[in-house]
Amino acid sequence: MYSIQQVLWQTLLPMQQAQLKTLLLEADPDWAQVSSYLFQSNLFLILNAQAQIIAQLCLLETDDQAEIKNLTVAKNHQGQGLAKRLIQHAIESAKQMHIHTLWVKTGNSSLDQLALYQKCGFRMSHIERDVFRDYPAPIYENGIRCLDQVVLCLDCIEIQ
Repeated sequence: MYSIQQVLWQTLLPMQQAQLKTLLLEADPDWAQVSSYLFQSNLFLILNAQAQIIAQLCLLETDDQAEIKNLTVAKNHQGQGLAKRLIQHAIESAKQMHIHTLWVKTGNSSLDQLALYQKCGFRMSHIERDVFRDYPAPIYENGIRCLDQVVLCLDCIEIQ
């Protein structure tokens, strides 16, 4: 079983930053967007036996709220429950930090992610239209163009 490490971007070695950047861009191909939150986020990482980052979750805290900004599992490690473990770890960390609401946003075409977040207790809050319309290249998943952002939330107070 893999353990989860909590780190900050600044504490990672350049090789680890390069590995993490590759994973981050799988979830969001816009580096400028990723950079806007990465350096202030808590990073939850899962490493393999060779100390390579195989899964990551970025959690950005603001007052009594936090948002899962980015979550990725390397393709050859998907289907092992690593994303669910990271989400559960983020929920537990949020509760320990007295976070009231945990948010996550994902694309309208990200059907597997929408299912996963709901299985972890998140509820749909609202839709932000056309968030992805002006991305440098159109994003397609499951044969659907990603245009809108689905916002989900979890009330951490209720699950204490």
